[in-house]
Amino acid sequence: MPVYIIVEGKNDKSKLRRVLNDEVEILCTFGTLNTLKLEQLRRKIRDEETYLFLDNDSSGKRIRGILRDAFPDAGHIYTRRGYAGVEGTPDEYIIQQLEKAGLEEYIVYPPASF
Repeated sequence: MPVYIIVEGKNDKSKLRRVLNDEVEILCTFGTLNTLKLEQLRRKIRDEETYLFLDNDSSGKRIRGILRDAFPDAGHIYTRRGYAGVEGTPDEYIIQQLEKAGLEEYIVYPPASF
């Protein structure tokens, strides 16, 4: 069963790809969300497990609101205020948020440093 995470941009996607395995499909809104893009996301995701991980700024909040209506069962993952969006969030904090969302089995943990 696929798992989807929707982010705003390709840099957000690249950031998450470093800490998630390939079983998670990361989809981008590219900062805009028109009717066509929303319909494409709905067709692709259908009723699969979905999470929204968007920036904590006005644009991210607006997109999250639209996606919340389109995917009412989606889980919500948040970045902390003060970080420069998802792409500017430290990997350790992203991993904590993914664990909080119950996605441990998909996380690629960095090697422990001694």
